[in-house]
Amino acid sequence: MTEHKLYDAVIAGGGLAGLSLAIQLSKAGYSVALFEKEKYPFHKVCGEYISLESWDFIEQLGLPLHNMNLPVIKNLMVSSPNGNKIESDLGLGGFGISRYLLDDELCKIARLNGANIFEQTKVNDIQFENEIFTISTTALSVKAKVVAGTFGKRSNLDVKWSRKFLKQKAARLNNYIGVKYHVTTSYPAQTIALHNFKNGYCGISKIEENKYCLCYLTTATNLRSCNNSIAVMEKNILQQNPFLKQIFSEAAFLYSSPVTISQISFEKKSQIENHVLMIGDAAGMITPLCGNGMSMAFHGSKFAFETIDSFLKNACTREQMEVQYSFKWNRQFARRLRNGRFIQSMFGKEWVTNFFIRTIKHFPYLIKHLIKSTHGKPF
Repeated sequence: MTEHKLYDAVIAGGGLAGLSLAIQLSKAGYSVALFEKEKYPFHKVCGEYISLESWDFIEQLGLPLHNMNLPVIKNLMVSSPNGNKIESDLGLGGFGISRYLLDDELCKIARLNGANIFEQTKVNDIQFENEIFTISTTALSVKAKVVAGTFGKRSNLDVKWSRKFLKQKAARLNNYIGVKYHVTTSYPAQTIALHNFKNGYCGISKIEENKYCLCYLTTATNLRSCNNSIAVMEKNILQQNPFLKQIFSEAAFLYSSPVTISQISFEKKSQIENHVLMIGDAAGMITPLCGNGMSMAFHGSKFAFETIDSFLKNACTREQMEVQYSFKWNRQFARRLRNGRFIQSMFGKEWVTNFFIRTIKHFPYLIKHLIKSTHGKPF
């Protein structure tokens, strides 16, 4: 059950941040092990919109996006619960691709570059002693010089380490559920829409093969008020927004049931835990209303690689690596997350959202400023 090999790096979690980091480290010649509790390909709750700021980086990883006939998304539409709406161009814009396809392709690239990918293997514990990590999983135990935590929105390790964000009392920033479908519909291919409803919002945008991602976020309170029935909640709460009523009545749902996740938190998180570098959602989540969590995962992996590479080359100490990574992460994302939390505060309560949409539609320059504040530059 125990593998005695000492890896240069172990990655706990096989999402975008973990897979892209594994690719970069493997390409640089380091020995890498990545542990993912699921088996590729698989669906996960995600808006499946990526800002074009990530396009060049993803292609450098080895994924030929230009050959994949993916929809380019140029426009944004946001509606309030009462059906009022605002529209704007997205500036740089983005593209749509499912996590089912994207994660699987990145996994293949990581393997081709020499990374050891352990599927259906959950990390149970990570211990650090005498400058070496011991990683215990459901299948084996390994050692590593560096460990990255890329395990997403919430995991058993968050609980085991009693991370600070878990200790917050239930509130609007930390008690969400997410629900995702893939559908076929006649929705405009170049538009991503965010439709608000009582205590939540639902996004729709095109992905590959003429499919659309329909994904919404709402409070656990909304679900409880509907006897914990997703179908009842969608009928009684989401479809009070006329745009969502039309989508749910006209779209063809491709799978028998949605993908769901609970206990989502947008509270501040630390970028280092027990000498483990946190990347992607494990380091901090931007509200899906603002998009761009996928780009943040890719970008975070890039400067995580840069600092890990420096450490493994003995160009800096572990402490310097951790400080440098935290500095880069906060310089790049801290303001973006603050802006996301502010925009989040404008949505949720029906009257606030209705008033905000009705008011801001008269100030198109402000809409563009808010969009720009939640997107980065190509890297």
